[in-house]
Amino acid sequence: MTPSASRAAVPERSGRPAPPGRPPGRRPPRMVSALARAMPFPAGAGLARVLVERNVMAYRRLWVLLLSGFVEPVFYLFSLGIGLGALVRTVTTDSGVEVPYPVFVAPALLAASAMNGAVFDSTFNVFFKLRYARLYDSVLATPLGPRDVAVGEVTWALMRGSLYSGAFLLVAAVAGFVRSWWALLALPGAVLIGFAFASVGMWATTYMRSWVDFDYVTLVIQPLFLFSATFYPLAQYPGSVRWLVEWTPLYHGVALERALMLGDVGPGLLVHVGYLLAMGLLGVWGASRRIERLLLS
Repeated sequence: MTPSASRAAVPERSGRPAPPGRPPGRRPPRMVSALARAMPFPAGAGLARVLVERNVMAYRRLWVLLLSGFVEPVFYLFSLGIGLGALVRTVTTDSGVEVPYPVFVAPALLAASAMNGAVFDSTFNVFFKLRYARLYDSVLATPLGPRDVAVGEVTWALMRGSLYSGAFLLVAAVAGFVRSWWALLALPGAVLIGFAFASVGMWATTYMRSWVDFDYVTLVIQPLFLFSATFYPLAQYPGSVRWLVEWTPLYHGVALERALMLGDVGPGLLVHVGYLLAMGLLGVWGASRRIERLLLS
């Protein structure tokens, strides 16, 4: 057993074994414990909440790092929405609605913010814990299993992504870039986007061998950010490229958020929801299997 696992097994004052990552004799704040217990976890991953508590405790003194993920999309919103919006006054959406440019771009930046927060938390951070900190070796020496690890880390990424998305949505609403009460569902939509990208990102991380491999993450994320109908309507793409854009995951996130924030709601949104949900479930399945193969074989 590693030193980390030995420390995790030291009994607390209550006589119960300490969950991994929790210093002996110290408990997480009651609000943190209540939040972790309230999170819905699938069957077979009931102990994933313990890993979520561990991550919350680890970041309790690093709140500045949490705020950093909120600043970038807000800068994009005002630099593009207001700066470029002075040149491009209005945009006609794919559904034929004419809106000011800042109103058009704000939902896309919300979706991109959810994607970026989920991907970078489930790739860089998970890779460090897996390859260098060896956190999961000690975690799997406890009653937690590979599925608990996958669900716990994806849930933590979703919690961070929800924080960023909620703050961004509030700023967009105050700035007058929200046009419909359907925007209240934009936050759950951002959580769904984060779930899809976090789970697949964690799955991809289990195949990475060094930090150099993260160049592939940038190689995928940057084109998605630029070419998913983020800054101009899908109708502006050439016909030979449009079908490819429609298959990209961020496009489905952008289309979902744009419809909700503009109030352009219809049955077609179920296609976007189904795509993102299937992507997320596939990623959790693949990540749990890879972690089991890497650490238990």
